[in-house]
Amino acid sequence: MARFLVTGGAGFIGSHIAETLAKRGDEVRVLDNLSTGKMENLAGIAGRFELIEGDIRDLETCRRAVDGVVAVFHEAALASVARSVEDPLLANAVNVTGTLNLLVAAKAAGAKSFVLASSSAVYGDDLTMPKVEGREGRPVSPYGATKLFDEKYAQAFHILHGMRTVSLRYFNVFGPRQDPYSEYSAVIPLFVTKVLRGERPTIFGDGEQSRDFIHVEDVVRANLLAAASAAAAGEAFNVACGVGTTVNGLLAAVNEVLGARVAARYAPPRPGDILQSTADITKARRLTGFAPCLSFMDGLRATVEWYKKRS
Repeated sequence: MARFLVTGGAGFIGSHIAETLAKRGDEVRVLDNLSTGKMENLAGIAGRFELIEGDIRDLETCRRAVDGVVAVFHEAALASVARSVEDPLLANAVNVTGTLNLLVAAKAAGAKSFVLASSSAVYGDDLTMPKVEGREGRPVSPYGATKLFDEKYAQAFHILHGMRTVSLRYFNVFGPRQDPYSEYSAVIPLFVTKVLRGERPTIFGDGEQSRDFIHVEDVVRANLLAAASAAAAGEAFNVACGVGTTVNGLLAAVNEVLGARVAARYAPPRPGDILQSTADITKARRLTGFAPCLSFMDGLRATVEWYKKRS
C-alpha cells in the first residue's frame, strides 16, 4: 500500500480526498491544524488514517508529515478572498510560506507527486471567457497572488528536481461538509442554509456575476488523476465543469430544489471578487482524462439533501 499525505485533510475538500484514499485501501496521513478543519469530517474513516495535528507554517512539522510519503495532496490554505484582503500577511504566511515548506520537505523525503490546490483566482482581471490556461491576468486579491506564487514554486520544483508537481485551479467547489457558518463561507452552503430557514441570503453586486460550480466528488477524481499522470507534471490546469451559472441563477436553483421562493438581499460588491468566471477544461481532459461526472443540478440536489439532514 502506498502512503499519501493530505494537508488540510480535516477540511472540506481534503476530507473527501482522505476518505476516498482510505476506502480504496491506501495508507493515509492527514496534516491539519484544525483551525477550520473538523475531525467529524473524517468520522467515516475513523481509525483508518494517521493524524498529525500541526501547521504547515512550521518546516519541521512538514518534514515529519512527508516522511515515507509517496504523494502529497496539498489542500491546506487560507482559502478566502475576503480574509486575504483583511489580512494579507496571514494569507502569505499560510499559502506561500506553508506551500514552500511542504515542497522543500517533500523533495528531501523523495515524494514522487505533489498535487497543489490552486484557484481560479489566479486569472485576476483577465476578462476573457472562458478562462484558459496561459491567459492569466493581474491578481485582484492577495489570495489570487498567493496561489499564483504557489504555482510558480511548484513548477520550479518540477524543473529543478524532477518532482511531479501539478497545480489544480479549482473553480467553485461545493458539496457535503462545506461549512455554512463562517463569515467567509462559500455561496452554496450559505444559500442552502438560509433558504432552509426561510431567511433571505445576501448577494453582493447585482447577482449577474457568473461562477463555474463543480461538485467535490469530481474534484477528488481530478486530484487522483493528476497524481498519476506523467503528462501533467509541471503543469497547471482548470478543474471545473465548464458551465457558468449566475449568482441569481444559483439562488433560483436552490429555491427550485427546496420548493421555496426566498428572495435575496442585495449589497455592494466586495473588493477582490471576480465578476465572470467560467472555465475551459480542455487541458485537463487532454493531460489527465478528467471530465466532470455530476451535472450542477444533480450535485446541488445531493448537496441540499445532506444539509437538510443536518438542519
